[in-house]
Amino acid sequence: MEFWRVKEISKWFVKPKYSVSESKKPYHLGPLDLAMLSFHYIQNGLLFSKPSHLNGHEFSIDSFLESLKESLSHTLIHFYPLAGQLVIQVDEAKHECCVFVDCNKGPGAQFSHATALDITVADVLSPNNDIPLIVASFFYYNEPEVAVNYDGHFKPLLSVQVTELLDGVFIACSINHAIADGTAYWHFWNVWSEIHRAKDKGYLIPVSRLPIHNRWFPDGCVLPITLPFTRPEEFIRRFDTPQLREKVFHFSSDSINTIRAKANKESTGSSMMISTFQALSALVWRSIVRANCLPHDQILYNYMFASNRHRLNPPLPQNYFGTCIKGITTKTTAGELLKNNLGWAALLLHQSVVSLTDKAVREFVKEWLESPYCYHHRDLHDYNTVAMEHSPRFNMYGNEFGIGKPIAVRGGRGNKAVGVVNAYPGYQGTGSVDLEICLPPDSMRALQTDQEFMAAVSSPPKLIL
Repeated sequence: MEFWRVKEISKWFVKPKYSVSESKKPYHLGPLDLAMLSFHYIQNGLLFSKPSHLNGHEFSIDSFLESLKESLSHTLIHFYPLAGQLVIQVDEAKHECCVFVDCNKGPGAQFSHATALDITVADVLSPNNDIPLIVASFFYYNEPEVAVNYDGHFKPLLSVQVTELLDGVFIACSINHAIADGTAYWHFWNVWSEIHRAKDKGYLIPVSRLPIHNRWFPDGCVLPITLPFTRPEEFIRRFDTPQLREKVFHFSSDSINTIRAKANKESTGSSMMISTFQALSALVWRSIVRANCLPHDQILYNYMFASNRHRLNPPLPQNYFGTCIKGITTKTTAGELLKNNLGWAALLLHQSVVSLTDKAVREFVKEWLESPYCYHHRDLHDYNTVAMEHSPRFNMYGNEFGIGKPIAVRGGRGNKAVGVVNAYPGYQGTGSVDLEICLPPDSMRALQTDQEFMAAVSSPPKLIL
């Protein structure tokens, strides 16, 4: 890692501009939140060009940082749990513990300023779209190992690091994954951006989509939920990201529509039931399996992490703040996946997605409450798995902080493993998608020579820096 090239200049802690009455109560976590305690924080960042002038004055990083801290303090009024810390209460006699958020505990959200003034925007983007190692050092919680969500009882639940490059600014945000999923994570970003833009213009600070903090619990659930553990080693396992090659592949809207049409024609003949993302996921799954050179009898797993908000009955609001996701598992063998066509694989994924219903979610939660556990990376990720994470539907490029539109989205080391694929919207929008794929070097080289895969990959749009 090239952490030595990134120098921390200063660090502050930011609290909500003012407290709200709800923040004085324990913030209980639901089953889907607690299951994430052994995962890493969500880590994503936005890359911006550094302007020469801002608001009619020469650009000052110090002034920019002050404005970011000020707008963050206003944002935390609405996202007040992120300024607190986890509390672990243990009952040795019953051999159980409960975990919740004390919204007033701890110093607040962490905000830091770092510099990497020998690094340029072009270095981060890389001519071949490989993600350079130094990007990991733009995020907090990476040394000496990547933090897990359980660490939120002594680490901030939210950490922002602003890294000044020679000609750019990288704003990185790490949020505890037991508090927020991808939908909630990008909702936070969107509100922060909205408040920052309003403050820059001197307006009152409206928020178009307020987060909803009423946690979802199934009927009859007794609070607080207790876990049958008293020591962290009983349910927390640490996982450090292996040495991987991470690369961004771009797919234009035309290319994706072609993939979808092919998948639907091969699977159903005429109906367009298979979505663009299911078709793209099927293409990636088959290509990665070929690149990993797996034996034909190898059992494979595809995980697509999906929001349950609209699947529950009654549905939860899109603004529900919390972790409300479930992995959709599709299982087959390498031989079956590769001897059949793209449509067959896409239909298999489609059927798995359709099966995630209100009934399926409630049955999963009921079983979890009867025997609670945490997800562990080592159990989920290996050469025989592909995990489709994040979503091109999230509003990433709409996050502006007065210095123009972001020019790239990049992830940190959190939750990276063999076969993890993060899906982002393409820079130019219009239905394009960028996939950040994590593979061992040999597998990545094989993927780049895979004819079916590379035929679908598009040239990335040229950025005006």
